[in-house]
Amino acid sequence: MQQFSFKNRIASNYIITTALLILVVFFVIYSIVRFSVYVRVNNEIKTEVAKHLKEIEVIENCVLLIEEEEWKTSQFNKVEVSPAFIQFVDELGAMVEKSPNLKQKQLTYKATAPVNELFDTKLENIAVRQIQVPLYQGTKIIGYLIVAMSLEDSAMVLHNLFIILLVAYPIILIILFLIARFIAGRSIKPISSIIETSNVITKDNLKSRIPLPQNRDELFILSQTINNLLDRVENAIEREKQFTSDASHELRTPLAVIKGTLEVLVRKPRNPEEYKEKIDFCISEVNRLNHLVDELLLLARFENQKQTLKIEKVSLNAVFLEVISRNSTIIGEKKLKCIANFSKDFYVNTDSYLLCIIVNNILTNAVKYSKPNGSINFEIIETEDKLLCSVSDNGIGIAEEDLQKIFDQFYRSKSNEHPDIKGTGLGLSIVKRLSLLLQIELQIESKENKGTKVILGFNKE
Repeated sequence: MQQFSFKNRIASNYIITTALLILVVFFVIYSIVRFSVYVRVNNEIKTEVAKHLKEIEVIENCVLLIEEEEWKTSQFNKVEVSPAFIQFVDELGAMVEKSPNLKQKQLTYKATAPVNELFDTKLENIAVRQIQVPLYQGTKIIGYLIVAMSLEDSAMVLHNLFIILLVAYPIILIILFLIARFIAGRSIKPISSIIETSNVITKDNLKSRIPLPQNRDELFILSQTINNLLDRVENAIEREKQFTSDASHELRTPLAVIKGTLEVLVRKPRNPEEYKEKIDFCISEVNRLNHLVDELLLLARFENQKQTLKIEKVSLNAVFLEVISRNSTIIGEKKLKCIANFSKDFYVNTDSYLLCIIVNNILTNAVKYSKPNGSINFEIIETEDKLLCSVSDNGIGIAEEDLQKIFDQFYRSKSNEHPDIKGTGLGLSIVKRLSLLLQIELQIESKENKGTKVILGFNKE
């Protein structure tokens, strides 16, 4: 079974609600008109009862009209749209007198009907509303005054009203459905724009955006949200393309160097020293390649892995001292002095393994870019709500215009000016990624030829 379109479903839901509302309104209108008709008839009957009770007198258990001839003449000459039928009966219901407009007809006395109360009955085939008023002599009922009025005109009015409402009901609903469908179509026009834009968006075409509606309603927010999503997707794909391009370039370089070295090596026989020199060079390039692959895998592994964090109480002092010890060889080669300024033991709740990676990358960068016989200072400062850990060196520093780019993958500030300093350009990118993962505030201060200071901010418990 084919489902309705979204536009038709909106119109249908609107019509269902409106149909119930109109049905209630029509029912109320019909009920009010019916009530009004019956109130009018009831009032007219009661008026006739009051008038005719004044025209009779009771003498010796007999009901007599005061001016019988005049009464009959007036009743005969009355021209009324809905004439009242008058009839007098004795206590047993036998007719005593009746109004001329009854002609050969006779109102039926109902002994079971309540007195002084109106009820519906029949005058032959005519629907009438009738009342039976008892006539007393003292406390004894000697007869009844029966007053009735035809309901045919009222029934015709109610019937015509019912037919009109019955015919108008579906016509109104059809017209409202068409109007609602038209309005719904205009209202969901932005959805059509969303569909059209989505159809033209591919991995090679992420520039298209959904036109924002003029009204700032839910569809405006939806369109804006989807546009923001497309912006994020486009940026992510661009970063992925750039990362793939940079990674392939960085991987290709050591492989090309190794291949070129081995091709030169096998062109002709060489002495053992030359073989050893070339092989050692290839080994260093393989180590560089392994280091690059490890860093790429580390980036991919912790792209969005909060569920793998192992949060525990970690001693910051121990982490810094462990990283310094682990890098003692390269620190010694450049004759650097590491100074740890810790006033006491400091602890934070974090992932010890990832924190070691962050500190290790910061330290290896400090060692790499420090001048021989320089110093690297480690310091932990406690403020009211934070622990600030800093690693500072007096190395070559970073140009001010490059400070915003140093966290980009494979970016190395002025690498051409320092060809002797090897690196992949991934260290600080890893530090940034893991700092975000561990909710550590990261800040870098640097001046060229004066040094760099990296600050890690931890929230206190």
